[in-house]
Amino acid sequence: MDAQASPTLPALTETEPGKTVLGLSPSGLTSVFKSIRRRSEALCAPLSVEDYVVQSMPDVSPSKWHLAHTTWFFETFVLQGADGDGRVHHPMYGHLFNSYYNTVGKMHPRPLRGLLSRPSVREVYAYRAEIDQRIGELLLSTDAEAFKRIERLIEIGLHHEQQHQELILTDIKHVLSCNPLRPAYRATNRGNRNATAKSAWVEFAEAIAWIGTSGEEFTYDNERPRHKIFHNAFQIATREVTAGEYIEFIEDGGYRRPELWLSDGWNTIGGLGWNAPMYWSKRNGCWFMFTLSGEAEVNNADPVCHISHYEADAYARWAGARLPTEAEWEIAAHDHDVENSGTIEGNFVEDGLFHPCAPLEPLPTNALSQMYGGVWEWTGSPYTPYPGYAAPEGALGEYNGKFMSNQMVLRGGSCVTPRSHIRRTYRNFFPPDARWQFSGLRLARDVPAN
Repeated sequence: MDAQASPTLPALTETEPGKTVLGLSPSGLTSVFKSIRRRSEALCAPLSVEDYVVQSMPDVSPSKWHLAHTTWFFETFVLQGADGDGRVHHPMYGHLFNSYYNTVGKMHPRPLRGLLSRPSVREVYAYRAEIDQRIGELLLSTDAEAFKRIERLIEIGLHHEQQHQELILTDIKHVLSCNPLRPAYRATNRGNRNATAKSAWVEFAEAIAWIGTSGEEFTYDNERPRHKIFHNAFQIATREVTAGEYIEFIEDGGYRRPELWLSDGWNTIGGLGWNAPMYWSKRNGCWFMFTLSGEAEVNNADPVCHISHYEADAYARWAGARLPTEAEWEIAAHDHDVENSGTIEGNFVEDGLFHPCAPLEPLPTNALSQMYGGVWEWTGSPYTPYPGYAAPEGALGEYNGKFMSNQMVLRGGSCVTPRSHIRRTYRNFFPPDARWQFSGLRLARDVPAN
């Protein structure tokens, strides 16, 4: 808990990205469990004790809450389940650290999580240690039939933990940005990253395509079932929109031209006074941004980041294009994956940059790039269920399904997403005005009919 610490993220012993951990031996699954749990704590190591408690807006949760909530998840759904020992670490933790599982019980209001000065940070770490020990003992002592039930709960719990690892960094960035001292979370060396290439278009002919998944690898329920869709011919940009390109939009009056904006977007930027991406400010003619490494001048070659769906949509209109649908994005990513033998490459949390960065060398101009990592890419698709979708039974059915309203889909992961957590079919979702996430865009456009 030393603010000056610069920890090395522990190496994971997981399977390849997109694969399942089901089928591992009890000791193998225990090793993966401990590895991912340690990573959450490593991400918090640069924080001061005071940093752990701050909640800078309702969408942000304190770092201490993230550590406790992910622990509550394992305690509630594994240890208090049919195969666990049923013991409760503290009778009030279920109320304090439940997020949105109404089936489990009432919860402390989300906007008031920053008022929870107790339990202390030390007590939360003790809570994690106890639950980790009990999970380890359970995995190594249970019979084969019970292990099969438990390992599925452990698997979703591990991916849930990785989601919160991303949120720890996203949220602490907002917390630190509110401090006039503009403190850095952790110093990083991004190298000389001024390389970029002119964006080009990759065309896809109209076709019937498969979307989603039905495989044995881990996926959330909202990625299923695999289903066919028909898509018209479209083109998608080879890379993400850069900060320099977005500055051109700003300087061309992009935030002052109502014809570019959806009605709700225009009302939002007017009511909140937005005139640039979140964390940006202009001084002496130069654009600066707050990063997890502190204040820095905007690098024109970096992907633009921290924009809402409204801003992404307005930029696309200004550029004479549009946002891709999530199906178009997934179709393009499929071709990208085939070209790269299924390898998930990009700027992820393991790289320690904690910021969407330009490549060290120019990217090829005729191939898709930056499909993973860097920034979550807004799509033009609302977050709705796939045909034939059915939420799982029980409390875990609340994980995704009940949010399928008033949200937009993002794809591809970001610079604070764990590499092993992302996959082509992953559907992230946020309200269209959200921009504290590491979110940007890639352009698409229709192909004129002959």
